[in-house]
Amino acid sequence: MQLCLMVETEDDVTWPQWARLAEGCERYGLHGLFGADHYGSVYERRDQGSLDVWTVLAALATRTRRIRLGTLVSPVTFRHPSVLAKVVTTVDHVSGGRVELGLGAGRYEPEHRAYGFRYPPVGERLGMLAEYLRVIHAQWTEENVTFHGEHFLLEGCVARFRPLQQPHPPLIVGGGGGPRSIGIAARWADEYNVAGLSPEECRKTRRRLTEASERHGRDPRTLRLSYLGACLAGADGPELRRRVWHVLERTGQWGTSVDEFLDRMGPGWIAGTVDRVMGRLDAFRDAGVHRVYLRHPLPDDLDMVELIGRVVVPAMA
Repeated sequence: MQLCLMVETEDDVTWPQWARLAEGCERYGLHGLFGADHYGSVYERRDQGSLDVWTVLAALATRTRRIRLGTLVSPVTFRHPSVLAKVVTTVDHVSGGRVELGLGAGRYEPEHRAYGFRYPPVGERLGMLAEYLRVIHAQWTEENVTFHGEHFLLEGCVARFRPLQQPHPPLIVGGGGGPRSIGIAARWADEYNVAGLSPEECRKTRRRLTEASERHGRDPRTLRLSYLGACLAGADGPELRRRVWHVLERTGQWGTSVDEFLDRMGPGWIAGTVDRVMGRLDAFRDAGVHRVYLRHPLPDDLDMVELIGRVVVPAMA
């Protein structure tokens, strides 16, 4: 199982924090570093800032040599697909072929409204996602692209340079396990990502991905399943509790105790001492999950990155 670190870009993560996290992933053996693609907070707080994730990834590409870099996920509502295809190609060249593109339909209307992005109904956004993948795939693999879709138009687009990775950088589709997003992924994606599901729900999603792949005449093994979960790990109980306290402090949850926070952690959390974390990861691996993105809620905490790298990563290899 591959383990990557994931960072919520809009969670006040500064450039020095990004650089240190990338260095930690590189040093301690994590497979990659991925960022959410948001311009504004998707939580209740409105006083948090964000940097543009694709600009950050381009800069990190010059400071790293091994780790994979990408988004989880970029909304199709933010940019024209031809623009994002060019951006990702550029980062692929800067990184020497280490970039991956996660795409989703977009999910937070206030952020769109604040930044002037149109936010269509979910059915229309899923239609945009399907066309988006077709356009990007064509720009990365075809010589001359003319596309007349319901949402996007291209006329005689000769997109050069091509990505370094062949046939193209990996494409990740984020979804909730529903038939439409799974169908889109089975047609165009290399990986399907879910968040907040239990291992048993992941097992069912894996079966649906297999069935959808077979309907499209595709080898199901070529469509991987990945999982995103918030992570808090400690070498022992006191270390774990200290990390929980730092999360409460950072998020301003002054009225919540450490025990209350631990008790109400839902299925979206991969948390506990390292033995418990590894047990939970084993359950996802048994359910057919190929890669797990560990969302790090404490961007200054490099000790947890080291703990995961030195203890958890070798156990999951």
